[in-house]
Amino acid sequence: MQKRIGRNDPCWCGSGKKYKDCHLEMDEKIKSYKLRGYKIPPRKIIKNKEQIDGIRTSGKVNIAVLDYVAENIHAGMSTEEINQLVDSKTRELGGIPAPLNYEGFPKSVCTSINDAVCHGIPSEEEILQDGDIINVDVSTIYKGYFSDSSRMFCIGNVPDESRKLVEDTLEAIQVGLAEVRPFNRLGNVGAAIHEFALSKGYQVVKEIGGHGVGLEFHEDPFVSYVTRRDTGMLLVPGMVFTIEPMINLGTDEIFIDEENDWTVYTEDGAPSAQWEVSVAVTEDGYEILAY
Repeated sequence: MQKRIGRNDPCWCGSGKKYKDCHLEMDEKIKSYKLRGYKIPPRKIIKNKEQIDGIRTSGKVNIAVLDYVAENIHAGMSTEEINQLVDSKTRELGGIPAPLNYEGFPKSVCTSINDAVCHGIPSEEEILQDGDIINVDVSTIYKGYFSDSSRMFCIGNVPDESRKLVEDTLEAIQVGLAEVRPFNRLGNVGAAIHEFALSKGYQVVKEIGGHGVGLEFHEDPFVSYVTRRDTGMLLVPGMVFTIEPMINLGTDEIFIDEENDWTVYTEDGAPSAQWEVSVAVTEDGYEILAY
């Protein structure tokens, strides 16, 4: 049970302001939604301004690392070379690669090619070929704050259907972002993306989704992309989470590589695409903190 806070007490968010000058008004509005049966975000996932500033700065490092990958990625390079680029650039900028040793993950970045949905492990033996599509998923710790985003790259002469999948998946991110605003519901983000993907003839991975981020690598809420409208957690200012749908050209069925226990593949071997952004809910909409 949460301790009652007086109007003149320090706000629970850690801002240093009096409660009445900080979150009191928002809390009263959230309470009105709770009384109507809405799922309410726990206070621990609502960030204050200082925390948002820290995540934003971490995101700038993350973006710079992905820009560096974009400048150097090419056919004929190994995914281990991408790992080395990410590791060295992240450290050069004062950050720490968040994936390295996270729950045993052995590398500093995830590299997922063609039918690899996510969590691909870089390897010296895995060489980028003309026609490949690859997701490079970068996550950074900078001064204790976490950021997370990924991009798709088309290597050389990519088949039209794979290139369109990549482009449409990026558009799906924009469709999802259009639903991010205070006092909307998280389920509407996933529903909009799912509806869009189905309209293009694709399938969306059900088992894996986005997540809260900022003070930890993975926080609540879980962000599904196969939700129904007007369901899910209430969106309130200060929430930070990723939008990262995994959209498949074929079936939505997947499996995990038994050898490394990490890499997820499409069951039918068809291509999969994923873009990822970290987004903060603001007073009047959203702010992308990493892309």
